[in-house]
Amino acid sequence: MAKKDFLCSVLMLAIGCATLQSQIQDDWENMFNGENLKGWTTKIHHYEVGDNYGDTFRAEDGMIKVRYDQYEGEFNDRFSHLYYDKPFSDFHLTLQYRFVGDLYPGAPDYTLLNSGIMFHSQDPRTMLKEQDWPISVEMQFLAGIEKGKDRPTGNMCSPGTDVVFEGKIDPRHCINSTSDTYYGNQWVTAELIVLHDSLITHIINGKTVLQYTKPQIGGGVVNGFDANLKQDGKPLKEGLIALQSEGQPIDFRSIKIKNLKGCTDPKAKNYRDYYVIDDAASCAY
Repeated sequence: MAKKDFLCSVLMLAIGCATLQSQIQDDWENMFNGENLKGWTTKIHHYEVGDNYGDTFRAEDGMIKVRYDQYEGEFNDRFSHLYYDKPFSDFHLTLQYRFVGDLYPGAPDYTLLNSGIMFHSQDPRTMLKEQDWPISVEMQFLAGIEKGKDRPTGNMCSPGTDVVFEGKIDPRHCINSTSDTYYGNQWVTAELIVLHDSLITHIINGKTVLQYTKPQIGGGVVNGFDANLKQDGKPLKEGLIALQSEGQPIDFRSIKIKNLKGCTDPKAKNYRDYYVIDDAASCAY
């Protein structure tokens, strides 16, 4: 399904197609200022929140880079995430990524040319020091390893969560997309359209590659969490967004987001024609 076709399909939510088409052009918020990591918070497994050990995440050359050149010793599962401090529920996010360099020695084999972006995530300030992954949903990024062997990108992975795929909760930790396989250090454009705990759409280089619904707390994989926060079955309607580090150097750029929830009354001062989800309480007259 093409992106335009998907946007029109959201008529199920009683939104006009023309409104959805217009949201592609209007009012993007830059999440990264191009100079520093102001507005972002780091959490690395085995470290306290805010400790950006080894300058894992760094702002250089107008990009957010993930690097391990200042690490010492084995990788020791130092999985890391860089969280944007502002939560979102309904949004359209776009970014570009490219894999560079070599996997850090001792990082798990599955993390080769592997990264992603987490969304509807718990706040890192609620994570315990020894928690490995945030309770969240991941848009996973992969690159091809062996020529002729498919390795799609824009997949869904679910640390501490579940999603409904093809009409039922899917027991798999990761669900592959239908994307092409991308090799080498080329830039890939990833888009994510999230409508609270309803429809989620993954787009790679302009092509819709995966859709699923009803993200919720559940499942396994995540370890070392506060048991009071893992309320299985609870719908995930909003949360933070985070860039991932799991041993593979990667660059991120052009990180932008558009809030899709707001006042949909044309008579209001803060009306925007690209809002998809109505928030009547926010209307100002």
